[in-house]
Amino acid sequence: MNYRRREFRRAWRSMVAAKWPLLALLILVCVIFAALFGPQIAPLDPNRQNIMLRLAGPLTEGRGKTLFLLGTDGLGRDVFSRLLYGARVSLLVGISAILVGGTIGVVAGLVSGYFGGWIDDVIMRLGDIQLAFPFILFAIMFLVILGPGLANIILVLGVGQWVTYARIVRAQTLSLREKEYVEAARALGDSTVSVIFRTILPNIMAPLTVIASFNVASVILSEASLSFLGLGVPPSVPTWGSMLAESRDQLLANKWWLAFYPGIAIVMTVLSFNILGDWLRDFLDPRLKTLG
Repeated sequence: MNYRRREFRRAWRSMVAAKWPLLALLILVCVIFAALFGPQIAPLDPNRQNIMLRLAGPLTEGRGKTLFLLGTDGLGRDVFSRLLYGARVSLLVGISAILVGGTIGVVAGLVSGYFGGWIDDVIMRLGDIQLAFPFILFAIMFLVILGPGLANIILVLGVGQWVTYARIVRAQTLSLREKEYVEAARALGDSTVSVIFRTILPNIMAPLTVIASFNVASVILSEASLSFLGLGVPPSVPTWGSMLAESRDQLLANKWWLAFYPGIAIVMTVLSFNILGDWLRDFLDPRLKTLG
């Protein structure tokens, strides 16, 4: 308990000293809050249309003193409500895809690095084959086959991430499998599964945490890109990418809010994850443990 308390204090001091990670954390807390409590915060149904007030600017007041805080889109839907609901989709896809891809990649990397031989060759060549295809084309191809949907886009984006985890975990496992504490675990009679998942895996969690923080940002960006192309979730589900796609038919010089708000939401969320990833990389570096 005292060790955890010391680590928490060290992390807090490091974050406060760096300043930018603290701001990034605050932004992500707001995004998470919007994702969790969007239905309670949103003033209107995100799919409720009001053709009489289509393309109304920010702070427009409708009937019954309804205030469209960020304006309305081409169908008269409240941009603020759609922005809040879109946060839920972006975070759900980002975190779920990382869990899917991370699980596949970690298991593949551990098996590849620990056993080596033909198993290692097969897993790494499969990774090389996947990396030979541009990821966005890979995702488009499978989503055209599987069809749009939240589960499908999570599956496709998750499978697209496994190679990164597999390569890093394999390299870490190769360097750890001959260490004294691993040899000691084998000598004590631990099973192969126990050695891999209880002895080696806990010692490579630091780089995996850093990679995951960066990958969440890239997955959110990929989901927005696929939704922009109409290959993400169904049109009835508001997402930041689909909101950007719907703004294409409007003259942005006059209807700037249609692209500005979802665009800034994507930029700030992705940037915040990247800043936190940079900070985590430095904070978890064992060479810097003695500092702060």
